[in-house]
Parts: sequence; structure tokens; C-alpha cells
Amino acid sequence: MAAVFLTGASGFLGGHLLRELLAAGHEVRALSRRIDSDAIIAEQGGVPIRAELADPASLNVVLAGCEAVFHAAADTSMWKTRAATQTATNVQGTENLLRAAESAGVEAFVHTSSVSAYSHLARETLNESVPQRGAENWINYERTKFLGEQAVRRSSVPWIVFNPSHILGPGDRHNWARLILMVDREKLPGIPPGSGSFADVREIARAQVRAWQRRRFGESYLVGGEHASYVDLVHRVGAALCKRTPTDATPAWALMAFAHLAEASSWLIRKEPDVTPESATLVCETLRVDSTKAMRELNYVETPLDSLLADTVAWMRKEGVVGR
Repeated sequence: MAAVFLTGASGFLGGHLLRELLAAGHEVRALSRRIDSDAIIAEQGGVPIRAELADPASLNVVLAGCEAVFHAAADTSMWKTRAATQTATNVQGTENLLRAAESAGVEAFVHTSSVSAYSHLARETLNESVPQRGAENWINYERTKFLGEQAVRRSSVPWIVFNPSHILGPGDRHNWARLILMVDREKLPGIPPGSGSFADVREIARAQVRAWQRRRFGESYLVGGEHASYVDLVHRVGAALCKRTPTDATPAWALMAFAHLAEASSWLIRKEPDVTPESATLVCETLRVDSTKAMRELNYVETPLDSLLADTVAWMRKEGVVGR
């Protein structure tokens, strides 16, 4: 079986990719920058590797002998104070990894981009034929995901791109798990007025490995799931946890006003606020994703939202994150 280099292995999607690749019999060399990440990777059966996306020389060493790269690491911050660091990770880091992959003769580069590369400016249901508008965006995360993806598309390494929507599932501690935790503690201040497409992290990981196995080079795949308003999502989470939730959505103007106040306060305490103008903008929008291509070519499955939430909440209970 092949030697594979994986970034983001200690994260949410990356952890599932690590398990899928190991289950397929591959040797997985996983980028790790901390001792605690080393332990997480090693316990699964991966090989923790010290390297830096900012250090091309270190990448040249660790990619020697690898057949494929799965790039799932990203800076997802929505705070403008982190914009320079985020650009360095999502754009320059991706470019450095691509150059190292080219030098090492890597035969496949599977890249986790995002629906954000299309931008919230794209108002229609997203499919692979919709023009990406990330370059026009004032939100740095969306712009950097677009630029990182474009670097992949220009590369001479055979590539496959995935654009996931909102990702849910077991293993989540920092994404939508934060909303679930606030509902559990009955500290959710309000519900955003937008809607989203909720995808199963396990199915995304399986689809990525299948795409590589089936050599779907030069293709991109939008991977979404059941569409739901955030009001509906919060009410379902509340029902699953037997917790009270707000009844209606917070008006967009009120959410934006709160976000600007929180951002102003963040300059004083030097800590990223829970809500920023960037994140507030995104959750006021409607996001619909058409996964037909991935379903047809990769047997991608859109897990029903109730089932996906049940699995997510069950995992969070098992880990003691909710239900204390």
C-alpha cells in the first residue's frame, strides 16, 4: 500500500481522513506540531511527522517517498486580526506544500477547500458549474480558501479538490459543536437568521479516499447535505438535549450590531470574539449545496440531519462535552 502525507490529522475532518486511510491499509505520515497531537495521531496508528507549512525545506524531507498528499489543514479564523497569519497558512502554506509535492514526484494531491471559495456572494444553489467569487470577497477566510484552491488548480501535481459545506459529526469540538454546547448550557443568546447545508464528516472523508482510489484527477466536488435553517437546527439540537432554545431568529441587523461591538471589545482584550462581523455575515446568508456529482461519481451519502445530529450529540455525551 502507499505512503500518504496528511495535514490536519489532529483536527476534525483530518482525524476522519487518518482513520479512513489507515483502514485502507496505507502508511499515513501525519503533520504534527505539538506533543499532544503526536499522541492523538500515534494512538490511531499514524506516524507523527514534524514539519511546517511555512518551511519548504522541512516539507521536501517529509514528502520523500510519498505517493499522495491529503491537505486538510486550514486556519478557519473569522477575526481580521488574524488575517496575515491566516493568509500565510491557507495560501502560502498550500503553495509551499504543492511545490514540495512537485519536487518529490507525488502522484496525487487531494485538497480540502470549502464552499467559502465560492463565497457568500454566490446566491444560487451551488454546483460545480457556478463561478467562484472568493477573490471578490472582503472576508479573509473566503478569499484565502479561494486563493489556496486556485494554487492547487494551477499545480502540475495531479489534484482533486473538495468543497465541503457545514460539517457535522462525531469528533467535532470546535465547529458546530460550540453551538450544541451553548444549547446544552442554555447560553445561546440568539439564533442566526440564515440557513445551511449540513454534511457528514465521515462521508466526506470516505469520498476523498474514493476519489483518490478512482483517480478522479482534475475534478472538484461540492459535498453538502440536508438543508435547514439555523432556527430549525437549533430547535432539533434542543429537542435532542431536552433543552430550551430561543423560539425565533435574531434579526440580521441586531446580530451585526452585536458582532461589531464584540469586535471593538476584542481590540482591548486581544482575544478573538465568539461573533465577528465576518462570521455574522455568513450565518445571515442562505447556503444550498448540490452534491449530485459527488453522489454519482464517488457514492457520497447525504446523511439525514436528525441522524447526523444524533450521532454528534451521542459522541459529545460519551466524551463528557455535553450532559454534565
